[in-house]
Amino acid sequence: MHRFIHLQAIPKRIAYESYVQQLMLTLMVTGLLLFSLALPARANNIQVTNVTVTGQNTAEGYWLVQFDLSWGNSWRTDNIFPGDGHDVGNWDAAWVFVKYRVGEGEWQHAKLHSSGHSTGTGTPATLRIGVPNERTAFHSTDNPGVGAFIYRSQDGSGTFSTTGNQLRWNYGVDGVPNFTELDIRVFAIEMVYVAPGAFQLGSGGNETGRFHAGGSTDTTPFLVTENWGGCIANTNGCLWAIGTMDTGGSLHEHYPTGVEGFYSMKYSVSQQQYVDFLNTLTSTQANMRAYTAGTNRNGISVNNGVYATTNPYVANNFMTWMDGAAYLDWSGLRPMTELEYEKAARGPAAPVANEYAWGTAQIAGSAYTLSNAGGGDESIATNYSTTAGNAMYTITASTIGGPVRVGVFATVSSNRVQTGAGYWGIMELSGNLWERPVTVANTTGRNFTGLHGNGMLTSNGHAAVAGWPGLSGGAITISTGSGLRGGSYGNNLPQIQVSDRAAAASIGPRDRAQGFRGVRSLPAAVEGN
Repeated sequence: MHRFIHLQAIPKRIAYESYVQQLMLTLMVTGLLLFSLALPARANNIQVTNVTVTGQNTAEGYWLVQFDLSWGNSWRTDNIFPGDGHDVGNWDAAWVFVKYRVGEGEWQHAKLHSSGHSTGTGTPATLRIGVPNERTAFHSTDNPGVGAFIYRSQDGSGTFSTTGNQLRWNYGVDGVPNFTELDIRVFAIEMVYVAPGAFQLGSGGNETGRFHAGGSTDTTPFLVTENWGGCIANTNGCLWAIGTMDTGGSLHEHYPTGVEGFYSMKYSVSQQQYVDFLNTLTSTQANMRAYTAGTNRNGISVNNGVYATTNPYVANNFMTWMDGAAYLDWSGLRPMTELEYEKAARGPAAPVANEYAWGTAQIAGSAYTLSNAGGGDESIATNYSTTAGNAMYTITASTIGGPVRVGVFATVSSNRVQTGAGYWGIMELSGNLWERPVTVANTTGRNFTGLHGNGMLTSNGHAAVAGWPGLSGGAITISTGSGLRGGSYGNNLPQIQVSDRAAAASIGPRDRAQGFRGVRSLPAAVEGN
């Protein structure tokens, strides 16, 4: 049974993250659509409705998967912070992808074409197809479209709404017959654009493990530019850090440093997003990836093979590196690097010593209580700060016992500091749940090549992308090369500072305070039309 879940719109530029819209249809040999059911379901306020298929071309083997798309509090601006001297544009976007199954078979990821897509009518929009390897050209089988970014093509804010969006699904390439019984699901994840350009690593403060410029004082931030060759050493022109680097070396030539720009998930993975993921896996795969012990506000459970959660809007905790990698491979995203983490928080702005993600060193210092706990409008009832940054850490979270709803600090009138947002509008980069990025502290992490997932997992439920940390025997089954950044509701203040790297190479078992957030490199190889 599919559910329609309604959440309040989040004010200002903080909308929401995930939905799944399912179309179940039966196509018989006559080619007539004999049965069609489209039931909307959403976690938070982004919606896909009216999913159908149209424009079948049996000679070339494609359908156009058609749907309507909307979300509240969308934005695009050509200068995110006028007056700060950086003059960078910024927008939010939906990453949209399609899953299908034939009859009662296993769910598969739909291969999209390089062209033949459209954004329909409504809000003027741009559609960009993404492929697993953005450094090489589209190929229908070896490097197909795995999803599409849809976002405003003009400056503006408010509700984004387009009707009749179409994605060309090359079902023939996927080996699907012209006429068969199909289930189709359309998913999306809310993302934020991070512009290309230089930025600094390290704040100039005294954070544990902090980055600094090699060959200089240990409080001198390192400027990342496109001319940096990726050297890791305590010498001029190289990146170094306090106590959290093994021997020197260099990053892989394709290691995503952040200077190239990228898209980041606006929020860490929510419990509803993770449930949607689990419900497209086989029982073997889902058993490998699911946590159902029901502690620390994690409400995921399973009944007759169907997963659900009592806290759909709360950030999903107890995620291992392997869980997060599987979710990102399945959705066509990739892991964030710890360099991208600092850019997501700081942007191109000058560092502030010992700063948090909102760009100051001031933070709320009294225990929060919640109103409407567990609901779509879960919010901070007491001790919400209007002058300092809000974040979940040991003091503020002391009476709550787990992570809170993603985007919980956004209100009708909140600013960046009050919402605890990074420079670009990305939420909860300090506190709530740990981020799980790729580290630069060791050779395994430095060899990350930045490829994206192709939508498919191994039969045992593992990610399997070449060059991702943890790949062993063709599957990501270990966590070496990953780390932790940003702190959690269970950590003290130093750990949630942007430049704190005390756990930058930490690996370990499933934990109550660990979440996940994925990114994508900017689309380059193909463009929708």
